Formats: sequence, C-alpha cells, structure tokens
Amino acid sequence: MSTQMNWSIPRMLATHPHPARLQPEVLAACVEACADCAYACTACADACLGEAMVQPLVRCIRLNLDCADICDATGRLLARQTQPDWSLLRRQVEACQAACQVCGAECAQHAAMHEHCAVCADACQRCEQACANLLAAFPA
Repeated sequence: MSTQMNWSIPRMLATHPHPARLQPEVLAACVEACADCAYACTACADACLGEAMVQPLVRCIRLNLDCADICDATGRLLARQTQPDWSLLRRQVEACQAACQVCGAECAQHAAMHEHCAVCADACQRCEQACANLLAAFPA
C-alpha cells in the first residue's frame, strides 16, 4: 500500500489569482506536511490514551495535541495567499517547526515501545523539515 496521498493542495494553490511569492512546490509540501503531521499527532494522542499505562505518556499526549493544533493552524494560514503578512507567517512557521521538533523528540523516546509514537515521530520530522525548507524560501 502506498503512503503517498493525493492532495488537492498543489492544484488549489496553483489556481489562486494572486499566488504567494513562494516556490509553489515548497509551499504545497509544507501545507501537506502540516496536515499530515496534525492528523498523525491527533491519532498518536488517541493511541496513547488507549495504552494500558497512560501515565508515562501524559507529556507525549499533551505535546501531540499541541503539535496537532499548531500544525493545523500553520497549514491553514499558509493555504491563504491573499495579502499575507510575511512576518506573521514566518513566526507561525517557526512555531510549527519548534512544535514538531519537541513533539517528535518526545515521541521518539516512546517509539521502541509504541509503534504509533514511531509513526508520529516520523511525521513530525518530515513537517519540521518542510517548515525549514519553506523558511529558507521566504521573501526577504
């Protein structure tokens, strides 16, 4: 089974009458990574709650939920291309990158025991990298 998703994001971004001043493929990759990470973190938090020993996973659950919310908000902000405030977007992407780093590191600590944490750590790492790539492409 393929892990690739058929996202509408690149097509939708390409149809905008006033596209952002970013490389479309880098922007789309970040929006997609944010959405994927948000869902992975939400599912990981839920899976952690289903584990027999929840107490050792409380921090992981909290970080999963925080990261999911930040990734969701970041993807939604980036998908809006009309008159962006680049300073605000930069800060949001930086916050997303930081949330993914912290959450991914926490999930990695539990990955040997909980496969859902390994999956989530991977999604966080991909989103963190997509955020870094986008930040490098931001207009000056």
